[in-house]
Amino acid sequence: MTSPKRLSALIEDCATQLEDAHLHAGLSFGHGTNNAQDEAAWLVLWQLGLPLDTDFTDDAQDVLVREAELIKVQHLIAQRITTRKPAAYLTQEAWLEGVSFYVDERVIVPRSLIAEVLASGNIDPWLSADTKHLLDMCTGNGSLAILAALAYPEVQVIGSDVSAEALEVAHINMERHALQERLTWLQSDGFKNIQHKFDLILCNPPYVNSQSMATLPQEYVNEPALALDGGPDGMRFISRLLHEAPNYMQENAILVLEIGNEREHFEAAFPKIDVVWLTTSAGDDQVLLLTRQAIILNNTHT
Repeated sequence: MTSPKRLSALIEDCATQLEDAHLHAGLSFGHGTNNAQDEAAWLVLWQLGLPLDTDFTDDAQDVLVREAELIKVQHLIAQRITTRKPAAYLTQEAWLEGVSFYVDERVIVPRSLIAEVLASGNIDPWLSADTKHLLDMCTGNGSLAILAALAYPEVQVIGSDVSAEALEVAHINMERHALQERLTWLQSDGFKNIQHKFDLILCNPPYVNSQSMATLPQEYVNEPALALDGGPDGMRFISRLLHEAPNYMQENAILVLEIGNEREHFEAAFPKIDVVWLTTSAGDDQVLLLTRQAIILNNTHT
């Protein structure tokens, strides 16, 4: 029989297991947490059905965990280590800017830095009372479309994705947040099935270059490659996007685009484009803003 264990001690033990796996077996973080301690707390609290903001350092909340629950926690931690699935796939929940989303293996785990841009209001100076229609291209589980709908209550939002399975997940999240009246999902490869013009386009596209794809940790390999693989220089989808986007943008529209760590490749592909870089927690060169005029000018020079 296993003796009961304090919640704080259990989380510390699990964090030690995860850190050992990180150091010696290549376990990778980055799908909602970036360290073993936070991931251990997330998994343990979720398995025990406790609020994720439980202060387990508070003696009053440092409860005893009984044998049956200890076994479940250890099984979950073992799953995380042996399968190398992101924790969000095991809990089927991910958080972005404090908002909960359903996830499973049909979509990548939502982590777009565009969420920070929406929350901070960094793009608001480019918007106006005329901003009424928004497109979230490559919507995945729909998290950015939903965050945008929550941030801009007067805006109608379309989320598009080439993956029908991803849109099934997006539909679950739309119902979770009761946004059926303002959100529409559309299966489309780029702009192929888009028939509207928009005031704001958001896009977190597949942008990982081939060399990086070949060395991704297993956690990322366990995600749909379709949502990550950007081709040799990471710009395969982005090149199509910029070529076609002006036809689907209103005169004063803007495009907010995430490119991750691909700035060097982006600037090599589009050396003359007029970019506004937006500040995020990952730096000032991961998310950018383009006006319709800047895109048109770039396209005339290429």
